[in-house]
Amino acid sequence: MPGEGERSARRGPRPRGTVRSALVDAGLELARSGGPDAVVLREVTRMVGVVPNAAYRHFSNRDALLAAVRDEAVKELAARMGASISQVRAGPHTPTGARLRLRAVGEAYLEFARTQPRLFDTAFATPDRPAGAETDEPTPLGHLQAALDNLVRAGLLASDRRPNVEYPVWASVHGLAVLLRGPLQSLPEREKTRLETETLAFIGAAVS
Repeated sequence: MPGEGERSARRGPRPRGTVRSALVDAGLELARSGGPDAVVLREVTRMVGVVPNAAYRHFSNRDALLAAVRDEAVKELAARMGASISQVRAGPHTPTGARLRLRAVGEAYLEFARTQPRLFDTAFATPDRPAGAETDEPTPLGHLQAALDNLVRAGLLASDRRPNVEYPVWASVHGLAVLLRGPLQSLPEREKTRLETETLAFIGAAVS
């Protein structure tokens, strides 16, 4: 029986416009299981079924491919955060709604790091543009900024405390996500959940 590599190589030619997106999708699949180090040009071309040189028509090098895959990982994280926020029924400018939206942002971020650890690593894999960089699409940083703006409108966060407060908040949540996969990874799941809950409660109290 032919192996997976042979089956992949025998796929028919793709329209040129779809090759780039197929290469990125393949890279995202590799990142999901193996993290950023698994995203290599030769493997994505094998998965898509094109010759290795075809990748260079769309990406100048491996770093360019990884940057495109990174962007997709960031979009997936942002989508998870948006879905979590959408579950909050209270209005965004009410005290309850504003608090719950900020909590939903943090919960989704930590949940993504916990359930998609390799993709989470990939979202922060390249330094040329941070995961919160400006774009027309929702970003993790954008969701956090909006949640903090809601706190101001709800009267929970003083407007003079608002500038740049997203960065210590982001650092706190991101730092916990990293610690739970590093020095604290041996903790029981119940203890990890408790730390997540306490961290988000601490942040909520600190900014309101």
